[in-house]
Amino acid sequence: MRLRSARPRRRGAAALAAVALAALTISPVPPAAASAGDRQRAYADAARTHKVPQSVLLGVSFLESRWDANRGLPSTSAGFGPMHLTDAAALPPAVHHHSSATEDPRGDDARRAKVPSGGSAPPPAGDSLRTLERAAELTGLPRDALRADPAANIMGGAALLADHQRRLGAPLSDDPAQWYGAVARYSGAADEGAARAFADEVYTVIRQGAARTTDDGHAVRLTPLPGLSPLRDRLDRLGLREPRPGEVECPRTISCEWIPAPYQELPGGDHGNHDKARRPVDQKVEYIVIHDTEEYYGRTLDLVQNPEYVSWHYTLRSQDGHIAQHVRTKDVGWHAGNWYVNAKSIGLEHEGFLAQGGAWYTEAMYRTSAKLVRHLAKLHRIPLDRAHILGHDNVPGTVPGTVQGMHEDPGPYWDWAHYFDLLGAPLRQTGGPRAESVMIRPDYEGNRPYFYGCLPSDPAAACPPHGSAAIWLRTEPRPDAPLVKDIGKHPTGDSTHSVYDHSARASTGQRYAVAGRQGDWTAIWYLGQKAWFHDPARARVAIPSRGLIVTPKPGRATIPVYGRAFPEPEAYPPGVPPQEIVPLQYTFAAGQKYTLGRVAGGEYFRAVTFDPEQHVVVRGKMKYYQIQFGHRVMFVNADDVTLSIG
Repeated sequence: MRLRSARPRRRGAAALAAVALAALTISPVPPAAASAGDRQRAYADAARTHKVPQSVLLGVSFLESRWDANRGLPSTSAGFGPMHLTDAAALPPAVHHHSSATEDPRGDDARRAKVPSGGSAPPPAGDSLRTLERAAELTGLPRDALRADPAANIMGGAALLADHQRRLGAPLSDDPAQWYGAVARYSGAADEGAARAFADEVYTVIRQGAARTTDDGHAVRLTPLPGLSPLRDRLDRLGLREPRPGEVECPRTISCEWIPAPYQELPGGDHGNHDKARRPVDQKVEYIVIHDTEEYYGRTLDLVQNPEYVSWHYTLRSQDGHIAQHVRTKDVGWHAGNWYVNAKSIGLEHEGFLAQGGAWYTEAMYRTSAKLVRHLAKLHRIPLDRAHILGHDNVPGTVPGTVQGMHEDPGPYWDWAHYFDLLGAPLRQTGGPRAESVMIRPDYEGNRPYFYGCLPSDPAAACPPHGSAAIWLRTEPRPDAPLVKDIGKHPTGDSTHSVYDHSARASTGQRYAVAGRQGDWTAIWYLGQKAWFHDPARARVAIPSRGLIVTPKPGRATIPVYGRAFPEPEAYPPGVPPQEIVPLQYTFAAGQKYTLGRVAGGEYFRAVTFDPEQHVVVRGKMKYYQIQFGHRVMFVNADDVTLSIG
């Protein structure tokens, strides 16, 4: 959600040359330390030792981590290993960083919103973030082993489940139906609705079964139990608070509560922290924007309830996927840093950090988020593709002066391919070998590009190797070639390998027009230049994707590119100042091609007063095409271009 206030320092040219080969998009997954069956045996041994049904242990672990070890790195809520044993002491205090962009969230003609300077907050330290400590007490295993050794971690998780079962006065039964209360307690949730939703999802996994190879090469299988019906009678023994559903806009199968953001009049004729609207009656919702919070869940709730701060529609908790809704989807949140996108989007904040502190997002949060997005997309008729389901890092700057300060979350570690699988819209090949466009689609686990900047103590140090949805783009088809330039992000410098710098990256699900091929390398059109990525036949990172292609009309040497789709001046009624149509610093030259994402009519939502009766939607005749111009989407005037199938 928010930019870091200080960026990691850039590496020198010599240092970059030394890591050039390591910066290739594809790095092989390291072999497992033991045979592929060892992880399965670890679950069997832990289940037998602590008298927990193996199906329950596997189901809980799958919902936490999909059985991955994540190289002993913590999740975004301080969880370690396949069982997500939590240790609050493992993460540093989060520091709130607000946007450095200069534009008011409501538009150029509005008064600037008052934004607090922020501060630090310690990580949450309740029992739910101390399960690793309890597992150490129960098993006698050292904390370091529980963090880093998957077998020890699984043993600790089994001990916790058995402890929860005993504390409920329930038998250590071999019947998985008897363990519903213990599973609900394992979620760490403080309210009954969240605990129930977590347990229900675990039992859904158990009924359906699962099989996959983990991130460190172990084959694990959960045999389905389709007729399993859990006994929920012990849930009330957990002593959890009643849920606060309010009038939430969530599917019934997830845990959701209403924690409203204040719509409040402020001194000086200002107001915060969102705008009343009548979507989709007055405006169609076109986007859902995926953010990460760069804060812990509790601190994030404090921020969104500040009337002088910005707002978003939903916050998702990492440990169990629980959701708080803050703004009605009919209303406009201030979350994207682009007023046009704000007016036409719903914003979801996911507890976590792009890089600092946490390295991976929990399966529980992925699944809950996907259920919510699928529900909202159906309600608002939003296509499930990467032209409409955007990361905050895909939202364009509005004018040249705001491009450099635009945000970069959820970053390269968000697993877009898995997310779209959960959405029921898998990212598949749609074109043949002669298709003129490709979709970026690396294997997440096998794709481990070089980044630096993850460690606050050493900003120049390499990030620990980790699966990623991002690939690097270079000026020539060779591994030591410079990264392509982004004149908006780096007006006077070069793109970097910083984990916070997406200037020379493409991401899973994004579609680009092909600009050339040479050996194991493919070029795409990107920010007005050819951008090359390593795409060997043995490990493709892009797949053919047939669709509409945009190119300048004949006779046009270059055409402007925009960060928003505002109407022509003649469309504004009396009393509503026209918004200037300002090109960005990029140009779209003859001979270049970019993929079409959507067709947009010129539209502007004026909401500069507290009284919603004075809010106005202005529509014009001007038509725009949204294109995948760089890492971010951008817009061109439809009159400047032609369309073709490619």
